[in-house]
Amino acid sequence: MSSEYLIVSQKILPAFYDKVVQARTLLETKKCRSVQDAVKQVGISRSTYYKYKDFIFRPSEEFGRRFTFSMMLEDNPGILSKILRLVSEIGASIVTIHQDIPINHSAVVVMTLDGSHMNGTIDELTKSLSDIEGVNSVELMAME
Repeated sequence: MSSEYLIVSQKILPAFYDKVVQARTLLETKKCRSVQDAVKQVGISRSTYYKYKDFIFRPSEEFGRRFTFSMMLEDNPGILSKILRLVSEIGASIVTIHQDIPINHSAVVVMTLDGSHMNGTIDELTKSLSDIEGVNSVELMAME
């Protein structure tokens, strides 16, 4: 797991953290049609929801199995191929991959991996991806 994340008991956190997750779930499951409806139902402000919605997640039973990276790659032949080879070598499987059209000689690649059979840690993978020539940045965006 990435060193910038912690697993903390919900018991010691302010109640609004759980309400942010509840509001997001209401929106994702289409039980509420708007953020305004969701936050009203759970009892938090819209500003609280927007401030924390991208940073609070409830782990699934297989927490850490799937994770999404965003990478900025130089527009040079073979870089994506090196990334795919590394993913294969560590035993991860690609769930989705999306590459934007290069602009100013750089392209964004967003890749979701299944790491249930992965050798090593997410931190090690992030470092290995960053070490590939032509990879300008790697960011762990989400983990489930």
